[in-house]
Amino acid sequence: MQYIVLDLEWNNTYAKKANGFINEIIEIGAVKLDSELDTVDTFSCIIRSQIGKKLRGSVKRLTHLTNDDINSGMPFTKAFSMFRKWIGSEETVIFTWGDGDVRVLLENFQYLNGIKVIPFLDKYCDLQKVFQRLYSCPKGQQTGLLTAAQMLDIDPEMYIHHRALGDSMLTADILKKIMPGNEPFPEISGCGEDFYSKLVFKAKVIRNIDNPLVDKKRMCHVCETCGTACNQLTAWKFHCQFFRANFHCPECDLDYTVGVRFKKHFDHVEFRKIVSVIEPSISAEEESE
Repeated sequence: MQYIVLDLEWNNTYAKKANGFINEIIEIGAVKLDSELDTVDTFSCIIRSQIGKKLRGSVKRLTHLTNDDINSGMPFTKAFSMFRKWIGSEETVIFTWGDGDVRVLLENFQYLNGIKVIPFLDKYCDLQKVFQRLYSCPKGQQTGLLTAAQMLDIDPEMYIHHRALGDSMLTADILKKIMPGNEPFPEISGCGEDFYSKLVFKAKVIRNIDNPLVDKKRMCHVCETCGTACNQLTAWKFHCQFFRANFHCPECDLDYTVGVRFKKHFDHVEFRKIVSVIEPSISAEEESE
């Protein structure tokens, strides 16, 4: 068994054939680890732009890549053919930090090669998801690569940030820290039909309050001060992704604005709740006093 830690840089650009925008891959970086998590080799390649004419200003600032760099890079198909040979025939698990790189990779293979699978992907793991489980990170919030490094006492200044090889090297060092005894993570999955169905599924916020996926039991509020069940003052209204209503605590005489969001993912519904206290308004007479 070997492990490949992959990172990609991309440029968001308009694609005529897709009649919309696409994240075009402009750089590959990867680290190869053996079964003992020792670094065996690295891979780095700049990819020639075939869709976009120019890099976005934000991409230039983050990566320090230039238009000349991507115009003189290697074609996408040749670059990933070399990458596939570099991986070899050994059983392999590919890691990325978050699943964004894999989604973009699939999108590029579909657009540029007309295929709906990633040829070299047999087993995959989202290391960010593993990290958030192991370190009990808040649900609904993604832990960034630099934040994870700092939590593990890894000096992020030792790596070149926002470049594919530098970020893959940092991700590899995080993997070494959190995979003691080389015990496989339960998040490692085979890349079959279910994997791709989940990968292309686009999460959607539920806007209809009568949708059966909306859990009405969660559409209530308990006072955060005294624990008393609050009375609902207003009807639920959908605004900015949340169903919102006002509540009143009879014990504390406090009013709250409560927002609840239900977001449908491929295999679950994500729930999020936000609460704020409504400050009482001050009359002109009270102000004069």
